[in-house]
Amino acid sequence: METLTPRDQFLQSLDRCMENENFIPAFYDRFLSTSDEIRHKFRHTDFEQQNKMLLRSLRLAAGATAGDSEALKELHDRAKTHDQYHLNIAPPLYEIWLKAVIETVQEFDTEWDETVETTWRTILGYVINYMVKRY
Repeated sequence: METLTPRDQFLQSLDRCMENENFIPAFYDRFLSTSDEIRHKFRHTDFEQQNKMLLRSLRLAAGATAGDSEALKELHDRAKTHDQYHLNIAPPLYEIWLKAVIETVQEFDTEWDETVETTWRTILGYVINYMVKRY
């Protein structure tokens, strides 16, 4: 049996989660319930558009971690929009975001286990570290 790369493991898990149309809305329900600050940052958000953006961002994360040049460029651009001079997404908010993502994936991925969790934490940890360094 062929060993999957972390990128492939991550994308397969994401695909399993996306089989349920409630996955992304459940994430945002969980995430927005964590603090007034987070709710405030999303107060003018078009969630139909935001849901699509999140899915794209998760796929981007997998590509960037795997060294895909287009994904890395997009990650660089995304880091700029989220820095202190633009959306001002402070570093502590990423840990709250990660916790909400992990809890939601655990709820929706039918094959959730320690390996899946490690894969998500590795992929998203890479992206979070990138974003925080450019804050």
